[in-house]
Amino acid sequence: MRKSPAAVVLAAIAVTGAIAIPAGNPMFIDRAIAIEIAFVTLAVLTFAGYKKQLYACIPLAAIVMIGNSLAPPHVEIMTTFSKPLNAVVLITGGYVLQVALIIATVIELKKSKIAGEIKG
Repeated sequence: MRKSPAAVVLAAIAVTGAIAIPAGNPMFIDRAIAIEIAFVTLAVLTFAGYKKQLYACIPLAAIVMIGNSLAPPHVEIMTTFSKPLNAVVLITGGYVLQVALIIATVIELKKSKIAGEIKG
């Protein structure tokens, strides 16, 4: 099992999501679980050493950030801190870790490309 930065960030997103789902709106539980499964799957594949799934990380992170930004209840919670735990979880999982995932993925893909050029 390989601990790459992208794998660690994916695992952190999965843990944050597991905390967020019970605190979130029950109306959106199906979508929350689907996204959680996607992050867990990506984390498992990345820890296993696979690389191609990393290409899905960047659009998925963008979708999460855009979705959080376009959801009025999320924006209200994050700007007013009316529910402090939810606000911290939304900001951490919805933005901070998503940006970290994009950065870690780009670095990982660049390393992989450079290593491939050296071998080939």
